[in-house]
Amino acid sequence: MSITSYIMRELMKEFSSRTREFYEFVLPPVDVYEDGSDLVIIAEMPGFKKEDIRLRVHNDVLSIRAARERIESTGMVYWQQRPLNIDKKIPLPIKATEDEIKATYKEGILEIRIPLKGAVRVE
Repeated sequence: MSITSYIMRELMKEFSSRTREFYEFVLPPVDVYEDGSDLVIIAEMPGFKKEDIRLRVHNDVLSIRAARERIESTGMVYWQQRPLNIDKKIPLPIKATEDEIKATYKEGILEIRIPLKGAVRVE
């Protein structure tokens, strides 16, 4: 192996590691909106298992935490950007407790619903 290819491979590994750190910092993308009588939070979290996702409310901040195992490859790795850990803090526009949260996770989408106090859904 030439020195140039060695240097390039090492640079790619470092860049890959740094981009993963960046994505773990900014992800998951989140939408927060009111839908009738609920505050709805949608987070895209593909690649994570339902049982590895933890939600917590503390001081009106929703914390979404998740971790997944690194997939080891036997060949040359060129990019590894998908996050292994998520720790997202979302300030809530309403007061809420963990008991009020209803969450579902389907096809990589986490949906969290928190009832808006005083709102009634008409069906």
